[in-house]
Amino acid sequence: MAAMSVIGIDLGNESCYIAVAKAGGIETIANDYSLRSTPSYVAFSGKNRILGVAAKNQQVTNMKNTVYGLKRLIGRKFRDVHVQRELKWLPFNALEDRNGNIGIKVNYLNEEHVFSPEQCLAMVLTKLKDTASSALQTPINDCVISVPSYFTNNERKALLDCAAISGLNVLRLFNETAATALSYGIYKQDLPGPEESPRNVIFLDCGYASLQVFACAFNKGKLKMLATASDPHLGGRDVDRLLADHFSAEFQQKYHIDAKSNARAYIRLLAEVEKLKKQMSANSTTLPLGIECFMNDKDVRSEMKRTDMEAICAGLFQRVEDTLRKCLQQSALNLNEIYAVEIVGGSSRIPAIKQLIEKVFHKQPSTTLNQDEAVSRGCALQCAMLSPAVRVREFSVTDVQNYPIQVAWGASPGGETAGDIEAFPVNHPVPFSKLLTFYRSESFSIKAFYNGQIPYPDNNIGTWLVKDIRPAADGKPQKVKVKVRINLHGIMTVSSASLIEAKEAAESESPESEKQNAEAAEQQQNGEQAAGQQGETDLPREGAEATQQQSAEVGSGTSWTKKISTWFSGDGEKEKKKRLVKSVELPIEALTFGFSNVELNKFTEQEFKMIASDKQEKERVDSRNALEEYVYELRGKMQSEDDLGLYILQSDRDTVVLQLDDMETWLYEDGEDCNKQVYIDKLAELKSKGEPVQQRKIECELRPAIVEDFARSLQLCVKALELIRNNDPKYSHLTDEEVSKVDQAFQGSYQWLEQTRSKLGAAPKHLPPPITIAQIRQEKCNFDNTVNSILNKPPPKAPSPPKEEKANAQENAKPEPNQAPQDNMEWS
Repeated sequence: MAAMSVIGIDLGNESCYIAVAKAGGIETIANDYSLRSTPSYVAFSGKNRILGVAAKNQQVTNMKNTVYGLKRLIGRKFRDVHVQRELKWLPFNALEDRNGNIGIKVNYLNEEHVFSPEQCLAMVLTKLKDTASSALQTPINDCVISVPSYFTNNERKALLDCAAISGLNVLRLFNETAATALSYGIYKQDLPGPEESPRNVIFLDCGYASLQVFACAFNKGKLKMLATASDPHLGGRDVDRLLADHFSAEFQQKYHIDAKSNARAYIRLLAEVEKLKKQMSANSTTLPLGIECFMNDKDVRSEMKRTDMEAICAGLFQRVEDTLRKCLQQSALNLNEIYAVEIVGGSSRIPAIKQLIEKVFHKQPSTTLNQDEAVSRGCALQCAMLSPAVRVREFSVTDVQNYPIQVAWGASPGGETAGDIEAFPVNHPVPFSKLLTFYRSESFSIKAFYNGQIPYPDNNIGTWLVKDIRPAADGKPQKVKVKVRINLHGIMTVSSASLIEAKEAAESESPESEKQNAEAAEQQQNGEQAAGQQGETDLPREGAEATQQQSAEVGSGTSWTKKISTWFSGDGEKEKKKRLVKSVELPIEALTFGFSNVELNKFTEQEFKMIASDKQEKERVDSRNALEEYVYELRGKMQSEDDLGLYILQSDRDTVVLQLDDMETWLYEDGEDCNKQVYIDKLAELKSKGEPVQQRKIECELRPAIVEDFARSLQLCVKALELIRNNDPKYSHLTDEEVSKVDQAFQGSYQWLEQTRSKLGAAPKHLPPPITIAQIRQEKCNFDNTVNSILNKPPPKAPSPPKEEKANAQENAKPEPNQAPQDNMEWS
């Protein structure tokens, strides 16, 4: 991966930021509107998709086909209570498909289409990918994308599916909490050493749609997440809605209009309320609110001050305080152990939230970080760390699991009982692998689920079927080792399962053979180190309570590892028997949430078709705009007597202007929606009329300077000829023939230039010039080449003296041994 393509994406519910890691540090990429934030909006029209800033700008006029708020819909079912709460505020049409998933119905290319939220969010990622590619002038593939810490397995997998559809390779789904902490800690040069007490910092991230409070411990070169508390349904938009409801009630009483009954009016009110909220964060006086032609051609006016806003939103601020205290409790930190409280996120600028931080932590909130861009910068840093192409300061990030995960297994006919174990408790470090040991004689299933309250209607994570298990030769169950893992993305999965077969052999082996087996075993152990930390849990045959211990992982594969034990035969003789252990990889069938490969391929193909369609439409629109621009530009110049009007006959000018008027009319009527090639052909036809006139103007304006330059060359030649006639030594080496050649060249060019001036002076401006600038330049070039080759010829070198004379001269120049060297004499 090229260094320039190391990017991090802060994927917000309302807007996104892209940061890139460069040699000079981390930079935020601006989009095609020169803005650093790109709205998470997608709009559909009869001709193309509209993404980002342009999509949000046309929201009011195209509400039903403008889709946003997608981060709250991915990975969920239509009847999910959280989804129903979100859809209540979204103006587009959503429906339930036959699988119970969410479908978003829009009008695209003048046809009705239904897209999933994952497809729509993939379109947003496509826009971000194009923005980064354009800014960095290199293709973008690898990235790190932020994800809320409270996202569950299903939502994380859905986000990975979105990235796959858009053609992005996600190196890591990085928790927004860890990204913020990384962007804070990696630049701190004064962190305590590894043996010292860590620096504990509390972060509050209050964005547009959610609140996350988290505690981190920093040491030099590493950070460890201590605890995270969140309220997924508390953000700036909730403040906006409460204020909008307050003004709606006031307008209904004062103006007898119900803003809530009109989606377009309510969206406008939300936009104005958001501006008012930002003003109140910096100003405690009474501030006005006014909207012209709000509803039923009525203008509305009102006002509010900060204390009124805080009273209206008191319930929200109480939830903020509860979340702060919950994080403090989970972190087990005393107030005097907290170094600082950092705030990020747009809504953390609200003064009431800052006051709550002082109330709970007894500290003034710090604003060390860029409140809007901290997450994207942390993601770019993480991407740089994962990329081999960029060198970054070593910094270890230990994240935590937000919800406890329980793993359960069913009983089997062989006598093994069912059971369960809490594989990953809350705040357990991640990524992490654990090995579970079972004794089974046939295939069995493992189920994982969240243990406790989560912001998701279904606690189930998934079921994994471990297949192809067979009993041992004596009919007894065999040992099966199953690795369960929470990976870099924060997704829990059963990553592998191995059947451990053992058999004994009494045959003796040669020392060479034993040595080879020992080396093979050692190589296998060295090659089977799992990434990250791991632990092993041995589950007894009878399903009793399991115990945990740290140990090395049993690898998979089909190589044989030899363990030698000593057995005693009946007659007392000691005989060596070899115990051969074989690890066989077992197939696993996963029954988890997410699109199948077939669906992903279908959606990816559909996305790339839409990308091609958008590109084709953009080229068509660009061609139409180029034609329209040329019509206006040429007509304006033709009608001006100080511009092209001087270089065309009045009758011809009237004809061209009439043709331009007809072209303008055609553009807004029959030519509104034509093929790209039609516009290209029309433009070429107009240029055949306009460019000759423009060329005559250019010729007329540039010609005097070109002629004057030629005349200057002739004058220089005249001066050189006068010096030659006066026997100037500079030209004494020239022959009479060469001088005559220069004189002839001068006479011929001088006559040609005089004739040219005469012809050009008599030629009318509306006709092509009898002699062009190109011809004058060529004549001057020919003259300069002829004259300069002679006048600039260097004089011949003086003949060198014979060798004997040169030697004698050097001998005469040598001083006597006792004679001092004379002035201006060089010594070798």
